[in-house]
Amino acid sequence: MSWLLPRFLAGVLAMAVGGAIGYVLGEMVHAPLIGVWLGTLLSVSGLALIDAVRGFRLMRWLSGSMEGPAPRDTGFWGEMGYRIERAVLARDRSVAHEQSRLSHFLSAIEASPNGVLLLDQNDQIEWCNSVAADHFGLDPVRDRRQRVTNLVRAPVFVSYLQAGRFNDAVSVPDLRNRGTLSVFIRPYGDGLKLVLSLDVTERERSEGMRRDFVANVSHEIRTPLTVLSGFIETMSNLPLTEVERRRVLTLMSQQTQRMQTLVADLLTLAQLEGSPRPPSDRWIAVSKLFAQAQADASALSMGRHQLSFSGADAAQLAGSESELMSAVGNLVTNAVRYTPEGGRIAVNWRVREDGAGEVAVSDTGPGIAREHLPRLTERFYRVDGSRSRDTGGTGLGLSIVKHVVQRHGGELDIHSEIGKGSRFCLVLPAARVRFLEPAPDPRRAIDQVS
Repeated sequence: MSWLLPRFLAGVLAMAVGGAIGYVLGEMVHAPLIGVWLGTLLSVSGLALIDAVRGFRLMRWLSGSMEGPAPRDTGFWGEMGYRIERAVLARDRSVAHEQSRLSHFLSAIEASPNGVLLLDQNDQIEWCNSVAADHFGLDPVRDRRQRVTNLVRAPVFVSYLQAGRFNDAVSVPDLRNRGTLSVFIRPYGDGLKLVLSLDVTERERSEGMRRDFVANVSHEIRTPLTVLSGFIETMSNLPLTEVERRRVLTLMSQQTQRMQTLVADLLTLAQLEGSPRPPSDRWIAVSKLFAQAQADASALSMGRHQLSFSGADAAQLAGSESELMSAVGNLVTNAVRYTPEGGRIAVNWRVREDGAGEVAVSDTGPGIAREHLPRLTERFYRVDGSRSRDTGGTGLGLSIVKHVVQRHGGELDIHSEIGKGSRFCLVLPAARVRFLEPAPDPRRAIDQVS
């Protein structure tokens, strides 16, 4: 209240000065009382006018943007301007602080891998992050204040939202037909709703693969066990001739070998998935890989195919020797199994233009239809199940090859056409390829040509 006493004293002083001046002037015209009243009235009016001007200046500042300082007047209006200016600055600082916190909060939600959608009491979109916009096919700016059910028309989602029972999440097809969303709604505030979405396509795919894997393993093991059980029962209950007994034992041995191969491949996959990445400082000669693969292929082919291995020279690859041998061996033995008698199988090594190394296994077999190519590396996937089992395959060979090459930072390229054979290429990065001197490095020749 520091402004009240000076304001009161200023009024009293103005009245006294005005009255005194009016009295002096009134004496001159022989009307001192009238002069006192007129002087007092004029002095008070002048003070009121000055007060009104100061108030007008403050009101003009208040009605504007209030960006500059308040009018620097004395007395009541100066005190009021100062206090209002201080309150406005405090409000601006508070608003800026809250906006900063809101910005950080929204940035954190924006960085979330989950979709976040805020709905008001009328199920209108108040805000959504980019993930939710991608999940539901929304525009974060254009679709604000739009009713969500007008934009997201999936029947499962609409029913879930309108039912009002949000205890469990619901699976909703991705509106862009790319998979499945898990959507969970949580009410908050006064009729507001928080919609959370998560892309579970990969998880469902993994669950499906796991179920298929268990079913396939059970089937693959049950089949030879059933055969063995039948043969054992036959040998136990029926008198067999020596020829029949040898035939049964041969078949039992084949089924046993089939189970052993399956278990070995399963263990190999488990080791690949659970072991650390292969080293980059242990080198194995490509020629050694080819020699081992050629020995396995020759033993399996027994002269029924034309085999050729070329291009290895002094090239070396960095990584796990056992894994690389398994990958190359699987590709070569697959080619032998699926290529008819008299067919050709070629295994070549070359360096690509980018310096990457390539082991290509080509055959003149029946080829593979285009629709099967993306799924060839899935576990137990077979283009022709009965034919694959007849050739002795477990359905895990290409899965092992894919794991090996990916662990070495490379990729598996597959090219095949019906009636034109197949070509499987192991491509390993340039960092895992080197050449022993004095043999020339093909990559230098490529650089000189380019």
